[in-house]
Amino acid sequence: MNRNDILWKAALEDLFDDFLRFFYPDAAQIFDLEKGFEYLDKELEQLFPPDQNQFAPRYVDKLVKVFTKTGSEEWILIHVEVQGYTDPNFAKRMFQYYYRILDRYDKPITAFAIFADYNKNFHPQSYEREYLGTKVHYSYNTYKILDQDDAALEASNNPFAMAVLSAKLVISNKKLDDHQLFDLAYDLAKRLLNKQMPKDKIRRVMNFLRYYLRFENQEMFTKFEQEISTLTQKNITMGIEEFLLDKAQNEGIEKGKHEEALAIAREMKKENFPVQQIVRFTKISVEEIEKL
Repeated sequence: MNRNDILWKAALEDLFDDFLRFFYPDAAQIFDLEKGFEYLDKELEQLFPPDQNQFAPRYVDKLVKVFTKTGSEEWILIHVEVQGYTDPNFAKRMFQYYYRILDRYDKPITAFAIFADYNKNFHPQSYEREYLGTKVHYSYNTYKILDQDDAALEASNNPFAMAVLSAKLVISNKKLDDHQLFDLAYDLAKRLLNKQMPKDKIRRVMNFLRYYLRFENQEMFTKFEQEISTLTQKNITMGIEEFLLDKAQNEGIEKGKHEEALAIAREMKKENFPVQQIVRFTKISVEEIEKL
């Protein structure tokens, strides 16, 4: 998985209550948010095993068990997919997810497709198939980041809206040079800090912005880190680090599996994570990391 996949997976877990409030203004009346959420990622992978080809595309999929306050169902399933590139088979894959999830759980399902790609013309919203009088039509909720209005997102105090705004800044300005992108991102960071949001949510969205940025010059990323640290006067790395640390632990780093630690460090270095953060996540020495 690339860096953006990791970021979106972490953001959906860090901000899932905000995700629900963002798409459902009456979320507090529909969902029992106090009961929390259960992320069924392993179960989803069993239903839709990854391609054996290590070079095949990977997808950001989340299947979440959510408790409700209304209706006869005590809990439902919410399927979320973040799509970062054009895929002609996307709608079919969404339908395949639906019928496999339904067959496994037989519970109400609602699905979301969040398009975080650069192609304004890519926006599949339904899947249809028909043959000799038999027809199936499947539609799902869609959200195209490039189509969103900056002012509307800016006016929101919802942390998920701020994550979307951060992603849109990067997606819609890919032709800018490092200095122009730096100025836009720094200005957004300052506005984010003034939002009426819980501090832990601000830290998580800020972290999402920091890692979503793509600078050609690595020194510019280091400068941005320093400027943000000065701006906030504290360490703002939280949600994404916790996600990566959990990933590392699940893969056995805490048990001393040095080779697995090296594999994760190699991937993090390939994605231009700062060396000190790789050290923090993997417990590998700076010298080893620099040799990778």
